[in-house]
Amino acid sequence: MNRPAAPRDTGVAGEVLAVCVLYAELELPAKVSRVGRTAIDKRPVTGRVAVRAVGLDGDHVCDTTHHGGVHQAVYAYSDEDARGWGERLRRTLAPGWFGENLRLSGLPVSDAVIGERWRIGDTVLEVSAPRVPCATFGHWSGERQWVKRFTLQADTGAYLRVLTEGTIGAGDPVRVDHIPAHGITVRDLFTGADPDRLAHLLTSEPTVSDDVRMQVARHTRRAAGRAASSAARGTRSGTAATAPDNGGPR
Repeated sequence: MNRPAAPRDTGVAGEVLAVCVLYAELELPAKVSRVGRTAIDKRPVTGRVAVRAVGLDGDHVCDTTHHGGVHQAVYAYSDEDARGWGERLRRTLAPGWFGENLRLSGLPVSDAVIGERWRIGDTVLEVSAPRVPCATFGHWSGERQWVKRFTLQADTGAYLRVLTEGTIGAGDPVRVDHIPAHGITVRDLFTGADPDRLAHLLTSEPTVSDDVRMQVARHTRRAAGRAASSAARGTRSGTAATAPDNGGPR
């Protein structure tokens, strides 16, 4: 689903409903993960939690090849999107179910602009990328075709960089301090609906991660492949339509 993002202004835009960190590592079958373990099971904690450059105190990732690092230090998910999924799945998806560190209310997380900056308490975070669903997430969900369904819905939530370390607690307001003029959202980057526009992101936001650059390149390749296939079909159709008379019976 590729919904256009509504125009937004800076200022107080939402609230932290829960801060979630690792509850317990879980074992994974080999067909799901080569690492064999996951830290996706996150639960809310009380009090204020320190936010460091590579994540929250008390939290970590197991698959460091595909997750974590400064560009994926914190993961946020919208409570409104979580409740929408809960209605579709007919189950309650408590804070942490999506593997998120921050469950936020009142903020269109999946439609935040790449490079958007949020001030929460004394911490400053920057929107860096969409969450790309993986087999581990599918296994954890227990839902059939979960990765496909999550991908089609495109309510991905957002990864965040930590620009200023600090602390965050449930009940903190979320203030949007800066929204980049390019307007390319987390959802735009995930769906790749307009690859030409996405290319502008690489020049507008020079600090984007290598993963984001690879996502843009992948969308560009796919768009070029679709265009080439469409042109080939048009050529074949035109050739058939203008084929010369072979002198057959009339």
